Amino acid sequence: MEYQAKYITQDIKLSSYEDKFFKSDIIFEQHMLIWFISGKTKIIQADATYHFKTGDIFLIPRNQLATIINYPTNGQPHKTVVMHLSVERLKQFYENKETTKIGIPEQKVYSFKNHPLLKSCLSSVIPYFEMEGVFPENIANIKITEAISILREIDQNIDKVLAHFDKPGKIDLLHFMEKNFMFNMSLERLGYLTGRSVSTFNRDFKKLFKTTPQKWLTKKRLELAHYHLTQKNKKPIEIYLEVGFEDLSHFSFAFKKQYGFPPTKLIQ
Repeated sequence: MEYQAKYITQDIKLSSYEDKFFKSDIIFEQHMLIWFISGKTKIIQADATYHFKTGDIFLIPRNQLATIINYPTNGQPHKTVVMHLSVERLKQFYENKETTKIGIPEQKVYSFKNHPLLKSCLSSVIPYFEMEGVFPENIANIKITEAISILREIDQNIDKVLAHFDKPGKIDLLHFMEKNFMFNMSLERLGYLTGRSVSTFNRDFKKLFKTTPQKWLTKKRLELAHYHLTQKNKKPIEIYLEVGFEDLSHFSFAFKKQYGFPPTKLIQ
């Protein structure tokens, strides 16, 4: 994978992947506003799958689990402008703003298609990536403030996302794991998202599931893979990433170990 990133500030970058694809299981600590220049992206969450292409603009809220697969297309790299909307910056923005009562934000990706106001804002930073020297911080602040203001103008409910500053609280572990087992996250991240320390997460997990997190996760992912192969008539190469495996050979080895035969045997 050949990856390149140009930063004009730590919060604004031009990102480019030139390999066949790049897959990552991610939880962002900051909101990510993204504008597509070229390529495609598939974002898989527990309850929905999203497809984005050249010209699309979308917001990935912080603290949401997702599998992201980036594809170059038509000989062009997967290239995007990415703007980080940090909690610190948003707190400053909302300091003197009136907002309605902020509830818990929905677990979803927000799509804005190719909205002209957002496109104008994000495309306007392209020339700055060719500048020599340090990009003026005050101009970066103006650009990010402009983006936040546009988001609030075109989506009246976006404050529920951008003005929500709480950390995840302790939640039901069974429901969370059953819903999100296909995402490859560290125990530290899983503990954080469920409102637990690593030690508390491990203790609660073993008490609830009677096994270790890794053994349980592998079994659940293989069960999901078996369902896709037998009920959806999909091929191993089509599903191994989406069910939580990093490479096809590891998936095939684990599948055969659990079921006694390779996944290719189920292909009709």
